[in-house]
Amino acid sequence: MPAFTSAREKRLWAWTLVVVVAIYSTLGLARTLVDELGSDFLSVWLFLLGCILVLAAVITQGLKVRPSGMEIGVALGVVAAYLLIVVRMAVPTERSHLVEYGVVAVFVHEALLERAGQGRRVPVPSLLAIAIASVIGIIDEGIQWFLPSRVMDPMDILFNVLAAVLAVIASVALRWARRQASHFMGH
Repeated sequence: MPAFTSAREKRLWAWTLVVVVAIYSTLGLARTLVDELGSDFLSVWLFLLGCILVLAAVITQGLKVRPSGMEIGVALGVVAAYLLIVVRMAVPTERSHLVEYGVVAVFVHEALLERAGQGRRVPVPSLLAIAIASVIGIIDEGIQWFLPSRVMDPMDILFNVLAAVLAVIASVALRWARRQASHFMGH
């Protein structure tokens, strides 16, 4: 039996791997980047770039057709929720967790949904996606335990889990809005 059920599932897992490798590869570089570029640069420009990447991931995976008014409303609600959370986060590095693990969670969730859609058994894809993204975040923090320039922080684990939860909720909400709109248009 092949490992992947479709070319799309294979692509989604490949993109997940690319993102995880990118996250893990920056673990040793993060302190150097902050020292060289300054925390203001990192907190503003890199965070904005990350937000654009999360938005691109959600849009490309969630909005495959012209969005309805309901989908746009849900998307604006998701954006508002993220903005409220970001504004309340005092430490810029906390924001990076929302981006990094939000993207991981979206790709994992979409891969699991694709797998389930192809007839494979995937128990509770949303919870499984959150669990997988959270474990990847725990491994991230575990690696930091061994790096002299980094610190393993239980709060970062919490932010990784929060990022996964928010991203999956956003994805589920967009799918729900799409189903509602298509159901409404069908009648």
